[in-house]
Amino acid sequence: MCSSRLKFSKQSSGGGSSGRGFSRKARAKTTPAITVYARHAHESVLEEEAPQKLGFKTFPGQAFPFGVSQVENGINFAIFSQHATAVTLCISLPQGGKFGRPDGEMIEVALDPKVNKTGDVWHICIEDLPRDNVLYGYKIDGPRDWRKGHRFDSSIMLIDPYAKLVDGRRFFGDASRKLSKFYGTYDFDSLPFDWGDNYTPPNIPEKDLVIYEMNVRAFTADKSSGLDPNIRGSYLGVIEKIPHLLELGVNAVELLPVFEFDEFEFQRRPNPRDHLINTWGYSTINFFAPMNRYASRGGGPRNASQEFKEMVKALHGAGIEVILDVVYNHTNEADDKNPYTTSFRGIDNKVYYMVDLNNSGQLLNFSGCGNTLNCNHPVVMELILDSLRHWVIEYHVDGFRFDLASVLCRGTDGSPLDAPPLIRAIAKDSILSSCKIIAEPWDCGGLYLVGKFPNWDRWVEWNGKYRDDIRKFIKGDSGMKGSFATRVAGSADLYKVNKRKPCHSVNFVIAHDGFTLRDLVSYNFKHNDANGEGGNDGCNDNFSWNCGFEGETDDHNIKALRFRQMKNFHLALMISQGIPMMLMGDEYGHTRNGNNNSYGHDTSMNNFQWGLLDAEKSSHFRFFSEAIKFRQAHQVFTSDNFLSKNDVTWHENNWDNHESKFLAFTLHDKNGGDVYLAFNAHDYFVKVSIPPPPPKRRWLRVVDTNFESPEDFVPQGLPGIGSTYNVAPYSSILLEAKLA
Repeated sequence: MCSSRLKFSKQSSGGGSSGRGFSRKARAKTTPAITVYARHAHESVLEEEAPQKLGFKTFPGQAFPFGVSQVENGINFAIFSQHATAVTLCISLPQGGKFGRPDGEMIEVALDPKVNKTGDVWHICIEDLPRDNVLYGYKIDGPRDWRKGHRFDSSIMLIDPYAKLVDGRRFFGDASRKLSKFYGTYDFDSLPFDWGDNYTPPNIPEKDLVIYEMNVRAFTADKSSGLDPNIRGSYLGVIEKIPHLLELGVNAVELLPVFEFDEFEFQRRPNPRDHLINTWGYSTINFFAPMNRYASRGGGPRNASQEFKEMVKALHGAGIEVILDVVYNHTNEADDKNPYTTSFRGIDNKVYYMVDLNNSGQLLNFSGCGNTLNCNHPVVMELILDSLRHWVIEYHVDGFRFDLASVLCRGTDGSPLDAPPLIRAIAKDSILSSCKIIAEPWDCGGLYLVGKFPNWDRWVEWNGKYRDDIRKFIKGDSGMKGSFATRVAGSADLYKVNKRKPCHSVNFVIAHDGFTLRDLVSYNFKHNDANGEGGNDGCNDNFSWNCGFEGETDDHNIKALRFRQMKNFHLALMISQGIPMMLMGDEYGHTRNGNNNSYGHDTSMNNFQWGLLDAEKSSHFRFFSEAIKFRQAHQVFTSDNFLSKNDVTWHENNWDNHESKFLAFTLHDKNGGDVYLAFNAHDYFVKVSIPPPPPKRRWLRVVDTNFESPEDFVPQGLPGIGSTYNVAPYSSILLEAKLA
């Protein structure tokens, strides 16, 4: 607690009003300086110091834009708080031309509501502030009535929600700075980023995307990456590994959260998870700032911004789009039992979060993380839209995947909305019009909207039903043949409505949460003891099969079956109508040893193992890469519309047989290059009749997952296909019709 309230001296507080509305021009004050008290940011108990004169002229400032901006008279600060009764701006200046360290002097300037407030926006302009390397935050006071949803605490330094850069800890996982604070900062000195005269984004049609879900840090953090230690786990590290992405064949990366987050959030107090480091990043501190600890060499926020742009530019230059996994459903500030107040909670909890005013103002929790962002409140909605636009305009990202997007479909009281304003605004926004917008169409409150997500014919969905049905069929569950056929054909039961298309389904078998592909075929049960939650975390409905033994084994037959099943899953994914998405590491068979919720392990459990990739280059990786490239070379897998009887022939008269686990079909190419596919999920051989090829064509065998590499995938195809084919247990085949 401060021993005194620091504020403007009377002679510097000025008078008058900053004017009605969102004035674009700061109005000058007549006094030449402000009187403030100084303190040090690291002190928990502050002694009042003698007031000192600082050579800053101040002006009432302007209410727009939010955040920090350059104006005619200096640097303008503006922050929204409807219910605040007092706002203090806190700034730390660079020292000796160097970065203003958090243990340096902080200047606290109390804003006068008669001068520095327009409507619900508090603002001030300060002349002669440095144009960069200034740290800043706010202390805000207001009603202390928790039952009405307020959580004000004027002793806590708060991050500006509109801060474009955030600083604090510089190195990921630096335990010596575990409890360091985070501050907003800005940079008006750097030259605009040079995107290049010939720069153009890839602009890949949605139907042609092949998405690679990955974590920036985990991709290159391991020593096996062979990179300079200074760039491991960084944006620049991703650039170094673009050749791998090209060799694999993907054309879009979906980055796990890259907004600023605190990897030590679990270690602020003793608890069962206080050994974990948040490496996934689903715990946002700020929606505008790139994660500064993904900069190389501990370079901080300005370098993080620069290097993020370099990464996007390099990926675009390689023809790879960048999609961000964004978390607007909750923030890092947790719940009321163990709050971690860094920004929104202390600025105006009742505005930024859903609260239950009929239950003592308790936070509503549809995110499973203690709080739920009040997304359809007009102010919060505009914050989200401004954030998205910022990432498109400033960083040139190509799209967004919205975590727990059903939260964004709830009203301010938590009730589901048929036409959520935010969802519509994102779909209709002119700046976001060319972006891919992907919903994870469920939340932790039970609002499951797969196939029903409000979409305005724009929103794409993570298809959770695809994941479950493909898993069940491939592992041999009964009664799944019809569902399997529906999913690989584009899930018309879900998406054939209005102007929606197969590409409105993101098909996936594996994602960051849940088992890896290798663990899906190696474990019947999750093994999450390392998480410290007594095995109570993580999904229990994995639809997995260990192929006869739980965990790793030396049994050759079991290992062969597992690799065959992984190939079956990947082939099914790559021949399905819709957008395929695979997980980083599945291309070499990454294992997390059965942990299906590995969010807190900054170790080899999550980190890409480049040595294992090298070991699998000629076999497992080769199959995965060839399957992706085969998909991209054949339009029969990327239809603009749902399949008609002219597009597909189902070789099946046994749909109602609950015990049938075999499915064969032909995808017809208008030029005669048909593709025949058969999937056998029985534990015995199935002798199948092969239909005649199109005129002047013959069938060539491209895939048989029962064979070892390189016979399992022969891109040019092998002749010798007769009128029948013996499809091995738990295997699949692909034949291509080529000119005889």
